[in-house]
Amino acid sequence: MGLTLFQKDDCHLCDAALLELARAGVAAFESVWIESDAGLLARYGLRVPVLRREGDGAELDWPFDAARLRAWLET
Repeated sequence: MGLTLFQKDDCHLCDAALLELARAGVAAFESVWIESDAGLLARYGLRVPVLRREGDGAELDWPFDAARLRAWLET
């Protein structure tokens, strides 16, 4: 399953999301920094970090913990 984490540089919430991904055992995902893309910044600027499943486009907004993340991945 392809996963993309939308994030910003120097974002403490993004750092926390990375920790929860590690706690959930999720090692394979693509990181996308949104600052250099006006469209991504408009879409995700106030929502980051956001995790997207590439298969169906479902998005999980912050806040999430490892348990909620695992449950979301199983849906």
